[in-house]
Amino acid sequence: MSSIYDQGLPKTPANYAPISPLSFIERSASVYPDQLAVIHGTGPSALRRTWAEVYARCRQLASALSKDGIGKGDTVAVMMPNTPPMVEAHFGVPMTGAVLNTLNTRLDPEMIAYMLDHGEAKVIIVDTEFASVVSKAIGLRTNTQPIKVIDASDVLYTGGNDTAGEIEYEDYIAGGDPDYAWELPGDEWDAIALNYTSGTTGKPKGVVYHHRGAAAAAISNILEWDMPHHAVYLWTLPMFHCNGWCFPWAVAARAGVNVCLRRVEVQAICNAMREHGVTHYCGAPIVHSLLVNAPQSMKEGIPSGVKAMVAGAAPPASMIEGMERLGFDLLHVYGLTETYGPATVCPKHDSWNDLDIGERARLNSRQGVAYHLERGIAVMDGETMQPVPADGETMGEIMFRGNIAMKGYLKNPEATQEALRGGWFHSGDLAVMYPDGYVKIKDRNKDIIISGGENISSIEIEDVLYRHPAVLAAAVVARPDDKWGETPCAFLELKADAEVTSDEIIAHCKKHMANFKVPKTVLFCELPKTSTGKIQKFELRKRAEALNATVAQ
Repeated sequence: MSSIYDQGLPKTPANYAPISPLSFIERSASVYPDQLAVIHGTGPSALRRTWAEVYARCRQLASALSKDGIGKGDTVAVMMPNTPPMVEAHFGVPMTGAVLNTLNTRLDPEMIAYMLDHGEAKVIIVDTEFASVVSKAIGLRTNTQPIKVIDASDVLYTGGNDTAGEIEYEDYIAGGDPDYAWELPGDEWDAIALNYTSGTTGKPKGVVYHHRGAAAAAISNILEWDMPHHAVYLWTLPMFHCNGWCFPWAVAARAGVNVCLRRVEVQAICNAMREHGVTHYCGAPIVHSLLVNAPQSMKEGIPSGVKAMVAGAAPPASMIEGMERLGFDLLHVYGLTETYGPATVCPKHDSWNDLDIGERARLNSRQGVAYHLERGIAVMDGETMQPVPADGETMGEIMFRGNIAMKGYLKNPEATQEALRGGWFHSGDLAVMYPDGYVKIKDRNKDIIISGGENISSIEIEDVLYRHPAVLAAAVVARPDDKWGETPCAFLELKADAEVTSDEIIAHCKKHMANFKVPKTVLFCELPKTSTGKIQKFELRKRAEALNATVAQ
């Protein structure tokens, strides 16, 4: 039944506009046209562009794509590192109404071919470093629809001059109009981006983002960090990963500076921080560990007060101590591709400052509470959909609902329905809820080790392993066992020049946990990682299984 507030109060262009991150760059270019927006490289030869210049280039890209018939609902793929054209694609592509599909630069041709076909990409912009891979992928496509290939050259790439396309990026956008009259989406529910999951089991799923969610995630990033105007953001996190956790749009909203970084190498990170006065950066734990464990001479002159955001594994005490020595402020967040990257944050309380490092690490290791513009987070029984007790012990599944949750999986209604069952997004992560409302992950469903009928959290063991001074990175998986069913198997990557034996590691673990949880196998190696620094446990599970096969022979 309508009320008096439904009568004579229409929604019109005067009082309503769809929420979209495209508004952010328009405002920054208008209010701060001469403010630095992009830096690429170091020294006098570094490329520098203002927000007025970047906005004009984004409109040129949109115009050129429109001339090629690209419009609402079309897919434009990109395969690039963190270079200026990658920043521009986050605005120029959706300005046409099209959907941006960022491809992982470590993928093989077969997987790229699958994604191009599944997403029905009509255009792909490719950095010349990946020209050969993309050329092979295009040859493997089964979709007969033609695809336009645009080469993006980068003066910082010195590996060769391979090309895959018919036109160079600069020539392509030169044919576009810098005053192109783009429009906001007709509906903020319209798709803005397509991101594929890792595909560790079966084919990867295509996660669809909408304009409202992209804007909500970007604004939440700003709020969680109190990100100021003209913040200087270093691109250590790949923009192809969850659209860089939506930070291309967050930086634009603050008229900040995108410090592009082609390769995530500690020397390059230190140089950029020193020269450009970096104030913010994000990354998996391994990225922060690179800085903490870098030679002191390399870190000389790095500005203090840098805000760092970490996601993936919880930050161990050694990392928190190392970041504090650098004068960095570390913030722990958590999320998934399906939640636009981070959707929870672990806000620190002033009262924690007086606690010892071990207790601070325990509190900071929690995944925390919902982002500002997420509707909610809960830990629930996956079957009954009832919340578990907030006792810090009872495990359930982390679930999300609200603005920062995907539209669903492209062309996969069954998986979409299952993932959004009961009005919540089911993460697949097992966690507990504490009395203060903070959530802590205990493990992925698939990573729980069941030994002699007991559930063992691989994350709990990893937390203990990270406390050993020789350990740089740790991952624990299940190893099949004839007697116990499964036993914990630890893979460790050591710090440079560190020496430790498996017996010493096991003795260390026995000091901090029950014997049945202690790893029965300890192996030292360089851990396999994704391009975002995330440890690939599925590869380690294969190695653990292969150990048994070798013994059996």
